[in-house]
Amino acid sequence: MNAPRPYPAHVLPGIVLAVALLAPLTIYLDTARSIVSIWNSSETFVHGYVIAPISLWLVWRRREELMQLPLKPCWPALVFLAAAGFGWLMAELANVQVVRQYMLVAMLPLIVLAVAGMKVARTLAFPLFFLLLAVPFGEIFIDPLIRFTADFTVAALQWTGIPVLRNGSHFEIPTGSWSVVEACSGVRYLISSFTLGCLYAYLNYRSRLRRAAFVLLSIVVPIIANGVRAYLIVMIGHLSGNRLAAGVDHLIYGWVFFGIVMFLMFWLGSFWREDEAVPPAPRTHAASASVRMPSIAGAAIASIAFLAFWPWYAGMVDRASFNPATPSLSSFAPEWKEAKPFTDWKPGFMPSNMELRRFFERGQEHVGVSVMFYRNQRPDAQLISSSNRFVPEGEQRWLHAATVGRIESVAGHELALREARISAGSSQLLVWSWYWIDGRFTASDYVGKLLQAKEKLLLRGDDGAALFLFAPYTYSPEEARAAMRSFLAGHLQPLEAALGFNRQ
Repeated sequence: MNAPRPYPAHVLPGIVLAVALLAPLTIYLDTARSIVSIWNSSETFVHGYVIAPISLWLVWRRREELMQLPLKPCWPALVFLAAAGFGWLMAELANVQVVRQYMLVAMLPLIVLAVAGMKVARTLAFPLFFLLLAVPFGEIFIDPLIRFTADFTVAALQWTGIPVLRNGSHFEIPTGSWSVVEACSGVRYLISSFTLGCLYAYLNYRSRLRRAAFVLLSIVVPIIANGVRAYLIVMIGHLSGNRLAAGVDHLIYGWVFFGIVMFLMFWLGSFWREDEAVPPAPRTHAASASVRMPSIAGAAIASIAFLAFWPWYAGMVDRASFNPATPSLSSFAPEWKEAKPFTDWKPGFMPSNMELRRFFERGQEHVGVSVMFYRNQRPDAQLISSSNRFVPEGEQRWLHAATVGRIESVAGHELALREARISAGSSQLLVWSWYWIDGRFTASDYVGKLLQAKEKLLLRGDDGAALFLFAPYTYSPEEARAAMRSFLAGHLQPLEAALGFNRQ
C-alpha cells in the first residue's frame, strides 16, 4: 500500500509563504500599480498580464517534487532582501521607475529563498525569475534598434540597386520617403521573442548549453527578421507605387511576418528537443515532513519587516528634503549682446520649475541658451527621463538627425556633453546638452541619477538643471561649435554660479 501524500504538512507553510509573497505587493503598492499602468498603456508590454499565470502553472507542474522537499528558512537571504529594498530606495530617490519595478519583483524569489529555503528556491528558480519578464523594460533598446533597422534597410536597398538618400532614420528612394520610427524598431518583436524563447527553452531542453543557445537565437533572429521585414515593406511599397504596405497595412504585415518567423524558429528548435527529466520517486511521509513552523513564520515576519522599512524611510527623506523656495537664474548676466530669437526650436523636456531661454550675438556669431531648472521632482516633472528628448515626441517639422558624446575644453576644464544635429528644412542647428546636479556637470543619465539619489539620501534636496547651448550653421557644424566654444569660455563659470545660488 502506498504511503499517503504529505500535502497536509505543507498547507500551513504554504499559506504563510503566500502571505509573505503578497506583502511586497501591498507595501510597494504604488510600484506595483506603475507596472500594471504600463501594461495597460503600451501594447509592447501587454504580455505582462500572462507572466504571473505562466509562472504559477510552472510551479504547479512541479508540485509533486515540491511536496518531497524539506522546508528550512535561509536566514542569510534576508541580507539580499534588504539589499533589494535599498536598491528600491535608491531608485525611488532618483526617480528611476524601471529599477523600482525590478527591485519589487526581485523581492519575490528572495522571499521564497528566505522562508522556504534553498532547495525549494532552486527547484523553482526558473518560474520565480521568469516573473522578472513582467517588468516593462526594453525602451532603452528602441534607438539602437531604429539605427540597426535603418542601416539594414538602406544597405539592402542599395544592394538591390535602388538609390537612397538618407538623413538619420529617414531616407528617400525614387518612389517616396520612408522613416524608421518607434513602431518599426522591432522592440515588440524582440521582447515577445525573448519571452517565448525563454519559456520554450525551459520546457524543451535540459542542457544549459542548449537553453542558452536557443535564448540567444530568440534575441538575434527577431532583430535580423525586423530588418528583413522593413526592407520588404519598402520594396512592396516601391514596386506597387505605394498602394500596398502603406499606413496600418505594414504593421499588420509585420506581425504576420513575425508569426511566421517564430513558427520556423520553434519548429527548428524542436529537432534538438530533449525529453523531460524523470521525476523522483515519491518518498514516505517521514522524508518530507521536515517542517518547522516557528522558523518559517519567523522568517516570513522578518522578511516583511525588512521590506516595510524602506518605503517609510523614503517618505521621511522626501519630507526632510523638500525645498519650498522658488528658484531663479536672474544672476546670470552674459557679456554678449542680447539678440532676437533665430529659431523656435525647444527641447522636448518635462515641465521644469524655472526656465531660462535667451539668444545672444557677437559680431557674426549667434548662440542660444536654454536652462531648465528642476526642484522637488515628480514623475511628471523630472530632469532625467526617457521621455525627455531633443525634439518633442510627435514633432513633425524638426528632425533629429544624430546625437554623439563629446568632450570640450572650456576655461581649462574638460566638459562632457552630448552634441545633437537637428534641422527643419534649410534651418540647421547644433545643440550641446548636459546636466548640472550636485554642484557639478555631467552628460551621463546614469551618473546624474546616482548624484540625485545621493543628494536626497543626504537630505540635500533634488535640485538639478538641464543646460542647452545651440547655434545655427549653414555649411559645417564647426561654425556652430566655434561660436558655442567662444560663448562658454566666458560664461560657463557665471552660469554655474547662478545655478549654485539656487541651492542656498
